[in-house]
Amino acid sequence: MSDGTWAPSADFWRYRPVAVTGATGFVGSHLVGFLVDLDAAVVILTRDSAPPTTIGAWWRDRVTVVRGQVEDQATLERLLGEFGVITVVHLAAQAQAEVANNNPVSTFEANIRGTWSLLEAVRRSPQVGQVVTASTDSAYGDHAALPYVEDLPLLAVAPHDASKACADLLTISYARSFQVPAVIARCGSLFGPGDTNWDRLVPGAVRDLLAGRRPVIRADRRLTRDYLYVIDAALSYLHLAEVLAERPELAGEAFNFSVERPLTVRDLIEMVQIAAGIHLEPDFRAPESDTVVHQFLSAAKAREVLGWEAGHTVEEALILTVRWYRENLSAGRGYPVPAASAAAMEP
Repeated sequence: MSDGTWAPSADFWRYRPVAVTGATGFVGSHLVGFLVDLDAAVVILTRDSAPPTTIGAWWRDRVTVVRGQVEDQATLERLLGEFGVITVVHLAAQAQAEVANNNPVSTFEANIRGTWSLLEAVRRSPQVGQVVTASTDSAYGDHAALPYVEDLPLLAVAPHDASKACADLLTISYARSFQVPAVIARCGSLFGPGDTNWDRLVPGAVRDLLAGRRPVIRADRRLTRDYLYVIDAALSYLHLAEVLAERPELAGEAFNFSVERPLTVRDLIEMVQIAAGIHLEPDFRAPESDTVVHQFLSAAKAREVLGWEAGHTVEEALILTVRWYRENLSAGRGYPVPAASAAAMEP
């Protein structure tokens, strides 16, 4: 892919007050790690007192923690005001499609109400200069013409996907109606070190293979998706914030981030096997579903407007991912060992 020459600006982020929602999740743990390494003044909003993730454990004592829910506008206003936040990365969301199908209201509360509560808090906090709202390719819904480009209508139907489309429209509305300095980042399926949601394709397959078991695949084998390394996703949010600071006229815009290489489920599993050096026939168990079969993104706008390019090919990223699981899965249990450091994110 690229030679990875882009890096966050140390001068931009040093001592910068940055708020991150969803900081203790898969992507958030990596993103906050970068911010802490850059000496940003990071404040995170967290709802639960769950143990820190393996990736996030090393930075947990180096950030300010505010307890509360992203749906609570008063808490968000206090966070932004008391800590003088200038840049916000909004990652908090209920991200699991199955959870959304079983309990759509809690998903709508987190993803839709949580987004408008944050945007309204920002509207009332004039010192905030940049907001990056994390979205997904699922917001586009089913389109005959692919790849997705940013000016396509949002046709999402499933509860989780519709909630993200609503959050995107709210972001555009606040940006263009109230001059809230917010932009949208849409990524495909993310994978990489630290993901312990074993129902997701990559971590589940890697764990099975490293245990000497046939990988159990619970995804419809027909699906074609984009796959982006979590490190590249985290860096894309920082990249977008830096450009927005220089070009505030980009508020209200959406940007796709992708390696532009759509893969079927079987393609990806074969690549995981190559990365692991273990070849066991997958055990496909998922029936065909009514989910969108083919979805993948064009990153042309991000290249042309932001000068962005992913730092890793899928193959490179899978090698790094398998290496991390091989080094961090505890023997016999298949869960990450407690100790980890920033060095675990990259070789």
